[in-house]
Amino acid sequence: MPSVLLYVAIAALVLYRVVYQQVRGTLLSRRRLTVLPLVLTVVGAYLTLKALPGAPAGELGLLAADLLVLAGLGVLRSTTTTLTERDGTTFQKGSAVTIGLWVLTVAVRIGLLALGTALGVAGPLTSASVALSLGVTIAVQNATTYRRIQRRGLPLAAGRRTAVSR
Repeated sequence: MPSVLLYVAIAALVLYRVVYQQVRGTLLSRRRLTVLPLVLTVVGAYLTLKALPGAPAGELGLLAADLLVLAGLGVLRSTTTTLTERDGTTFQKGSAVTIGLWVLTVAVRIGLLALGTALGVAGPLTSASVALSLGVTIAVQNATTYRRIQRRGLPLAAGRRTAVSR
């Protein structure tokens, strides 16, 4: 039961901090681009490593495919956001395509779980790696966004910034 609560909490955090704020619009900072994906990846790596012993090769392959596909979707999601300068930092706003790619991200994760179940290889590792998968896809999206910010010469604040509704 505690793992279900953890997954619900992670999903709620990601929905608000990432999806909702991207679509609404967010003033970016280095902190905003790094903290959430770092926390998710570290927690996810810990849970994944705990579930790793005894995981069959098929489940390891499923995890590798999951991470690769979700990383690619992170790159795509970044390219669907607009970046402009506002209030001394970069303002990021997502689009309908960004929402669609988030839906696809969730669908891919669920689809890989269903595939693993159908093949008889989904086990504790598949469940334990949810936070890792989310952390990786958000980290890749944010790294791509950071690269876009640098290429365009946009400013990026060092401290905490809040979402805006403009």
